Amino acid sequence: MAKVLIATEKPFAPAAVNSIKEVFDNAGYELVLLEKYTEKSDLLKAVEDIDAMIIRSDKATKEVLDAAKNLKIVVRAGAGYDNIDLDAATANNVVAMNTPGQNSNAVAELALGMMVLSARGGYNGKPGTELKGKTLGIHAYGNVGKLVAEIAKGFGMKIYAFDPFINKEDIEKDGVTVVESAEELYSTCQYVSLHIPANEKTRKSINYNLLSMMPKGGTLVNTARKEVIDEDGLVKLMEARPDFKYLSDIAPDCKDTIVEKFEGRYFFTPKKMGAQTAEANINAGVAAANQIVNFLEKGDTTYKVN
Repeated sequence: MAKVLIATEKPFAPAAVNSIKEVFDNAGYELVLLEKYTEKSDLLKAVEDIDAMIIRSDKATKEVLDAAKNLKIVVRAGAGYDNIDLDAATANNVVAMNTPGQNSNAVAELALGMMVLSARGGYNGKPGTELKGKTLGIHAYGNVGKLVAEIAKGFGMKIYAFDPFINKEDIEKDGVTVVESAEELYSTCQYVSLHIPANEKTRKSINYNLLSMMPKGGTLVNTARKEVIDEDGLVKLMEARPDFKYLSDIAPDCKDTIVEKFEGRYFFTPKKMGAQTAEANINAGVAAANQIVNFLEKGDTTYKVN
């Protein structure tokens, strides 16, 4: 009997856990829960004899993967997987997967929701602006970016996208104008919705020079990762541009500086909120469970990322 661990410092909703358990019960697997743990030692002990593991924002480090002697697969319930040490996973013959698309609608709705909140001044009783007719740039047109475009069309926004990894024709089919560079995207759009992953090429790539190209009233919406932002450049720009706003579902390391200096020009959720809906919670968890079963039973590596 395969043994599966759900290691979640921030637990799934009970309904999601029940749905995940049903998948594993049907497969004849044993399910173990490690929730709200505070010590790394708890995780290291829990992984000693498991065959598979589901995580959320939890870190599958080299130390964790080395300790999991029987581990065959780890699935991050969500799109990003920078919390898995892929080299260590490969060295330990562990397949690493994510669950792309399961949280996408939740993230897309949050991105547009933050835009509305900002445009209306946080509903402070003063006149705001509308999204209709404004230009929106989508930086990376994957599952989330595509849905952001779909929702934004309902607001009547003019939508542009930059993604060198997706065929231009596929993007244009959605009624979105494709630009040839990040510089062209940022210089064209009043709003930019950021969806790039955090990796060696993208870390701190959203810098002062790029952001300074945005038109007057420019607003950057980051539901990706804080690591892609050059925070020194962001602060420098906000000092130079009183019209610029920054919105994110993950507070930057320079949050205190921004809060102190730029009142009314930022919004940060209390924690990473992109996938925090009941629907996304269930979708990502069940997808992770099904991927584990399909891998262990059939060798299916469709969503392998290492």
